[in-house]
Amino acid sequence: MKIFNYMEKYGYEQLVFCHDKTTGLKAIIAIHDTTLGPALGGTRMWNYDNEEDAIMDVLRLARGMTYKAAAAGLNLGGGKAVIIGDAKKDKSEEMWRAFGRFVQSLNGRYITAEDVGTTVQDMDFVNLETDHVTGVSAASGSSGDPSPKTAFGTYKGMQAAAHEVWGTDDLKGKVVTVQGVGSVGYYLCKHLHEDGAKLVVADIDQASLDRVVKEFGAKVVEPDAIYDAECDIFAPCALGAVINDDTVNRLKCKVVAGSANNVLAEDRHGDMLQEKGIIYAPDYVINAGGLMNVADELKGYNEERAWQTVSTIYDAIARVIEISKRDNIPTYKAADRMAEERIEKIGRVRGNFIRR
Repeated sequence: MKIFNYMEKYGYEQLVFCHDKTTGLKAIIAIHDTTLGPALGGTRMWNYDNEEDAIMDVLRLARGMTYKAAAAGLNLGGGKAVIIGDAKKDKSEEMWRAFGRFVQSLNGRYITAEDVGTTVQDMDFVNLETDHVTGVSAASGSSGDPSPKTAFGTYKGMQAAAHEVWGTDDLKGKVVTVQGVGSVGYYLCKHLHEDGAKLVVADIDQASLDRVVKEFGAKVVEPDAIYDAECDIFAPCALGAVINDDTVNRLKCKVVAGSANNVLAEDRHGDMLQEKGIIYAPDYVINAGGLMNVADELKGYNEERAWQTVSTIYDAIARVIEISKRDNIPTYKAADRMAEERIEKIGRVRGNFIRR
């Protein structure tokens, strides 16, 4: 693997390998771009098959965070960390504190948080060695469960997409199919029910289904049948890669807008949605509410301010659609262009020379 060639191609700034013999820590921190501010991104703990897989994962995730933060209008860059190991067996206070020391050594260039395989307790241990961490316990100033914010942001983005299609934010009477009604999906259903939307839902967890049926009168369909349901809006809120060769031509909707990550199996499926006249709200833009919420912790968490920030996802999706029409490109490309334009403009502003 030619790491420097890859870093040069995609504009990475730093790749840090961290090893602690005493605790067995094997961590990699990737900082993609800090034009807008320090790199924020969670720490993932995973039992990778090999070190090259870990490197590629952390690089891919860090770059994704740059675009997500830029599109969200945050003054943050993109970074990520991975720890090679079994999250069920290999954790210890000492390991997390050793990792915290490495984070501290970057002097604020990288701010960590929870991710796959990591918990609030883990971040509390990291916090003993560095202040450059978010997603800690409430006693340490955390913002708590991000699911309600992620759901609210998804709802606002859905309204923006609806306005483009139907000329109104009002979702009353619209049929919305929600794929996955766990934490985020549940709160999204709550907003939609309050708006008077008709809900069709699918999930593999019966308790989650029972909850939304009881509280919101949702209609349940089998997991695979969700793609064939007649609806106005399809909201994927669980698995990634759900827009693929098998499903894209089965959709009977005008809008795809949900909280799941990596909704498109491949970029070309975004092209196919556009060809079918379906508005796609790009995942990393519409699901940024959780990131916005945790980013507020860096300023001393204020919940009212966090809710207000998350509400701007409406404007972000509207801007993506505007760029899509301006440049005649699919919305997934327009989202990247929006992020890149912001990074480029702020980079030039911050490049202005100030004599001291």
